[in-house]
Amino acid sequence: MSAADREAFAERLMQSSSQAEEILLRLLAISSENPPGDTVALAHEIQSILSSVPGIEVELVTAVEPIANVAAVIRGGAPGRRLVFNGHLDTFENGDLSAWSTSPFGERTTDHIYGRGAADMKGGLAAQIFAAMRLAEMREHWQGELALILTGDEETAGPHGTQFLLETNELATGDAMMCADAGSPQVLRFGEKGTIWMTIQARGKGGHGAHAHLTTSAVDRLIDAMTRLREITTMPLAARPEIDAAIGHASDISEQHSGAGEAQTLKSITVNFGTIQGGTTRNIVADHAEATADIRLPAGVSLEQANAEIAARLEGLPGMSYRIDSQTQPSVTDPGEEVVARSVAVSSEVLGRRAVATMRVGASDSPLFRARGIPSVVCGLTPFNMGAPDEHVLIEELRQLARIYALTGFDYLSASTP
Repeated sequence: MSAADREAFAERLMQSSSQAEEILLRLLAISSENPPGDTVALAHEIQSILSSVPGIEVELVTAVEPIANVAAVIRGGAPGRRLVFNGHLDTFENGDLSAWSTSPFGERTTDHIYGRGAADMKGGLAAQIFAAMRLAEMREHWQGELALILTGDEETAGPHGTQFLLETNELATGDAMMCADAGSPQVLRFGEKGTIWMTIQARGKGGHGAHAHLTTSAVDRLIDAMTRLREITTMPLAARPEIDAAIGHASDISEQHSGAGEAQTLKSITVNFGTIQGGTTRNIVADHAEATADIRLPAGVSLEQANAEIAARLEGLPGMSYRIDSQTQPSVTDPGEEVVARSVAVSSEVLGRRAVATMRVGASDSPLFRARGIPSVVCGLTPFNMGAPDEHVLIEELRQLARIYALTGFDYLSASTP
């Protein structure tokens, strides 16, 4: 397609992008709270929307009921690469409905759309569905395939959504992936920190607090272990100059969205003790105590290295034990990868201001794709009240995101090489 043809396509997207609002309202009208994680009705609704456009092949895939996943594909005018759009269908629970001043099942005002999942992430789904429909209408003008892998089971980090499709459905794999999880279309994310969730337990010898010389406090032992565990924040990290450079380059914009200090957090090991409990009353020396920790690992340190540092600090301490409850490696796509560069360029074009790419502090399904060697980037909507009453997104930003997905998809699938 010539530059003039692309410009005409961009103009058609501009004129029709309000359709993304209607799609989002249709998605919000159907509950997909997790728990219970029932995405069947929503998956059928998406199948109906996509099937209304010639050239889109849609199937529903279920590993465990009632978790339904959508796998769709659009085939271009000639063989080529496959670009995957990924998002999740499940949402947080609605919570106390009396705390909502709007409807959790979708409500539009002049500038906003409200509803559970509007930001996380039915708004992103609506943008991807809109883009897929427009690209299907232009499929003779690009090569390869566009796949939509829209899954349940993400909010509870279960195995029956994206992970299941990557293992069983060929459409889920591709040459690159774009995820529409919550964030900002101006701040795209090419990587995520790793996590270690662990539980630390201490045992001591209880007794009356007045007779401390006859006791051994489990709380004191726990405090000592927690202090030692915090020391892993100073362990050396392998140099990743391209990652650090990208984080630094993006920081002036990313910290406007995510708060001052985010750039340093993205480059650092952090340790948070989420819960602490132990003992029975203040004047009795505790014979047991327990804490849970959330450790986040930046690029430049592996799980193996972090676990070795944890063991060196905690193993052998008297009365102490610990267990790793779950863990994930840091996950990074090179910021110079084509899908990242094209997404940033199109976002800048559509928004009319500089877009950037950096790491992400939260989680998405992107690491599942990166683990299979698929370059991945997250580009989603700015969340307001995410997971809380009156969750909402900006209508204008939704329209922009819909155009970003359509144009990035077209540019990527129109080029056989970067």
